[in-house]
Amino acid sequence: MGFLLHHSIEASAERDPDRDAFRFDGTGLSYRELVSRADQLASVLIEEGVRPGDRVGIYMHKALELPVALYGILKAGAAYVPIDPAAPLPRIRFIIEDCGLRHLITGASRARRTMELVEGTPGVRTVIGAGGAAPGCRCITWPEVETADARPPSVRVTEQDLAYIMYTSGSTGAPKGLMHTHSSGLSYATRSAATYDVGAEDRLGNHSPLHFDMSTFEYLTGPLCGATSVIISEETTMFPVSLGELIERERLTFWYSVPLALIQLLGGGDIQRRDARSLRWVLFGGEPFAPKYLHALMTLWPHARFSNVYGPAEVNQCTYYHVPNVDSTALSAVPIGKVWDNAEGLVVDADDQAVAPGEPGELLIRTPTMMTGYWARPDLNRAAFFDQEPFPGFRQRFYRTGDVVREGEDGNLLFLGRQDRQIKIRGYRVELDEVEHVVGSCDEVAEAAVISFRRDDGQVEIVAAVLLRPGCHPQPENIRARAAERLPPYAVPGRVDVLASLPRTGSGKIDRRALAASYAGGGSNWSATPDRRPSP
Repeated sequence: MGFLLHHSIEASAERDPDRDAFRFDGTGLSYRELVSRADQLASVLIEEGVRPGDRVGIYMHKALELPVALYGILKAGAAYVPIDPAAPLPRIRFIIEDCGLRHLITGASRARRTMELVEGTPGVRTVIGAGGAAPGCRCITWPEVETADARPPSVRVTEQDLAYIMYTSGSTGAPKGLMHTHSSGLSYATRSAATYDVGAEDRLGNHSPLHFDMSTFEYLTGPLCGATSVIISEETTMFPVSLGELIERERLTFWYSVPLALIQLLGGGDIQRRDARSLRWVLFGGEPFAPKYLHALMTLWPHARFSNVYGPAEVNQCTYYHVPNVDSTALSAVPIGKVWDNAEGLVVDADDQAVAPGEPGELLIRTPTMMTGYWARPDLNRAAFFDQEPFPGFRQRFYRTGDVVREGEDGNLLFLGRQDRQIKIRGYRVELDEVEHVVGSCDEVAEAAVISFRRDDGQVEIVAAVLLRPGCHPQPENIRARAAERLPPYAVPGRVDVLASLPRTGSGKIDRRALAASYAGGGSNWSATPDRRPSP
């Protein structure tokens, strides 16, 4: 048995047992306490029948119990499955059933909803963190966990075993689970620590929720380095002023978030008056960052380094771009940079042949930080990977990112767009085909076309254009409400427009490009008459 993810907190506890591993709302959890509480939780999970290879769901808002849940699950030899606490119940039930979750860990804020969830979801045998009762399910409170045996459990796990499964939007109308091992998680933690020079004295601001892949920096990299990760509550992330106060109060040295959070800080965080001199590195990723906002922030925080972080959740991260301390407004777009150490990238055409330097193509990545595949989806796995055999018997496996890039004259990669209909909203991946499937399944909808466009303020908006069945009356808000029952909040269309017709191609298919162009021009032009056709 080699070095595993949960060995990080044990090693950090040996070096500096009283250092805060995590902080939340002004309260700290030391490495000594984290190890002890994780051992207790692992003991309880094992007593409840958890075995190596099992999956355990984490369904809770941010709290100090969150890292305890994560590392307790790993210590029990299982894989953790983070579940969006804001997701609608049908989506959560799908994840539970798809992943075979028999055990859930929750917190006080989700306790009542968890019991409602369990009552309608057969197969869940244990809920930790909630009182009450449910047929066929044992409920254990956190105070009960804290009375359990704190001795390290004895389980056999290797680096190739599953560590976590993270669900993201799927193009077929159902979420898909990405499988990461201890090896891929540790490879990411090790490489990111080296790339950004993370040390024990650092304090990492955890802005992202656990079900978002960006959170691995604070939950995996931080403990590997013996650093302190400051968990930022959902309430605080909603108010830029509170975020500005937290940066100053907690003396954060690292910030990592989507650009939108930084833009909101810039506009309403009162950061001009806040002492942010502790910040030494600002990481951003998940979506493009408009250079004018980046330049304004770099001007306010000249003491900090800024880096664009790129990588689909399937590979954790694979490129970076350290923004130079020059007038970044001169950039037309911020590059995603160069492939980091211990990884290889290929830019290929539609025939999987390498393109000439400067030509656009799909980015393929080979890296030890890569997932092993999608949970129970061999069809997706066949499409996701590209194998090349430089000589017989030796296979090199690359992940197809689906992102179109071009290598600039300086060797940095520029992101040009997607090959498919996947978009990013606040860093979250959204498959427009999934949204379209959900909207189209509403009883009154005869046909649906879902598109996205970028508004003047730079934010992406999702719009569903629908044709109604005969005899149905326009009720856009009802359609939105039904979509919200099955989609996470960030994927629900911002508006639903009932149209008289949809633009068509010569073969009769919906022309989504023409539809998107009409919205990008200031609003749909397709509701006037049923027989209107796209302009040539």
